[in-house]
Amino acid sequence: MKAGELGAIVRGRDFRRLYATRLTSQLTDGVFQVALAGYVFFSPERQATAGKAAAAFAVTLLPYSALGPFAGVFIDRWQRRQILVWTPVLRAMVVLVVAALVASGRDGAGFFLAVLVVLGVNRFFLSALSAALPHVVRREQLVTANAFSVTSGTVIAFVGGGAGYLLRALFGGGERGTALILAAGAGMYLAAGAIATLLPRGLLGPYPAEAEALAGRGPGRDAPGVRDALAAVLSGLADGARHIAGRRQAALALGAISFHRFVYGIILMMTLLLCRGHFSDDADEGLATLALMLGVSGAGYFAAALVTPPVVRRISKQAWIALLLAAAAAGMLLLGLPFSETAWTAGAFGLGVVSQGVKLCVDTTLQETIDDAYRGRVFSVYDMLFNTTFAAAAALAATWLPPDGVASMTLVAVVVAYAAGAAAFWTASVRTPKPVPLRD
Repeated sequence: MKAGELGAIVRGRDFRRLYATRLTSQLTDGVFQVALAGYVFFSPERQATAGKAAAAFAVTLLPYSALGPFAGVFIDRWQRRQILVWTPVLRAMVVLVVAALVASGRDGAGFFLAVLVVLGVNRFFLSALSAALPHVVRREQLVTANAFSVTSGTVIAFVGGGAGYLLRALFGGGERGTALILAAGAGMYLAAGAIATLLPRGLLGPYPAEAEALAGRGPGRDAPGVRDALAAVLSGLADGARHIAGRRQAALALGAISFHRFVYGIILMMTLLLCRGHFSDDADEGLATLALMLGVSGAGYFAAALVTPPVVRRISKQAWIALLLAAAAAGMLLLGLPFSETAWTAGAFGLGVVSQGVKLCVDTTLQETIDDAYRGRVFSVYDMLFNTTFAAAAALAATWLPPDGVASMTLVAVVVAYAAGAAAFWTASVRTPKPVPLRD
């Protein structure tokens, strides 16, 4: 990452405001997720089996992932700045509902439905951020801007996780303590929305004529009804898919990250179970171990932000993705199979580098090859693949992983999959023509 280029990006007033909105929201995401994990998976009074905990984890993610496709269609019609203002407000209100349910000791269908709303609304927020970034930086700055903003946003989410863990130590891990953590998170979401109000209303697109054309109406006409809106969502998804299909580099990039997220979902489920039943003896110690793993992985994300831009300028995004997938195979073979806490922690750092390095390359590839009028829909398809493959892997892994997470044959299969994926991606990428740069 070039210091001069990064300095030029950060000096942009509107970039700083967009960036501050991202950081505040993703910091709060970390607090919320640790509060949720502590309550559902590591609560002493809720000692479910490891298999049930893993299944609950997967069930929480699958419906949330299914909301992703609906985000982009509206992001291409609604003012993205308004999405960044109002989605944090909605999340804050629902988080307060979750806090009230936790305080009353309820963790049934209503609790999980509210959690799904909080997580699902985040799809609109993150998709709007991705679609908005090209409006606040120049095209030649996109790789560095993605590396800086996306990665630091992920790292700050890990920091938020650490903050959530400290709040848990302060308030306690029971129902009352978790409710207090969630109430603090609601206030932080409101702050993210307030920061977004500093952005000019029309800056982030889409522009009025484009939005009206996409909505299928002209100025002065009534908005479509519910049925028409749902049809527009499905039609928009089909449009986004066709747009991707016509751009082979974009399709290949989405295939690569979908593959990685599926394999990574299995590894993360193993990590959760190992922290619960192999590396630790009790719930609090297990949560502390998981927090350590996530923190080390976050350091890997940060390292990827530093090395990805200069490496990509030398060897291309496609070569870097292939090398990262191959490195994941080697790292899990050497560091995973001992199933020791120290080695697994080192492997978490390596997978953090791999995960963020691949994501940065995919984000930039999509931003370079997708027309702005389609970015919202394409990034929503991207979000769907990014999360659904991860959640599907978690659901499948829950059916065979042992309660303590020690599964040598599964880890060997992960190593083989990463090695084969690296070879397949590189072979396909060298046969795919380079995309023609889009005009602004």
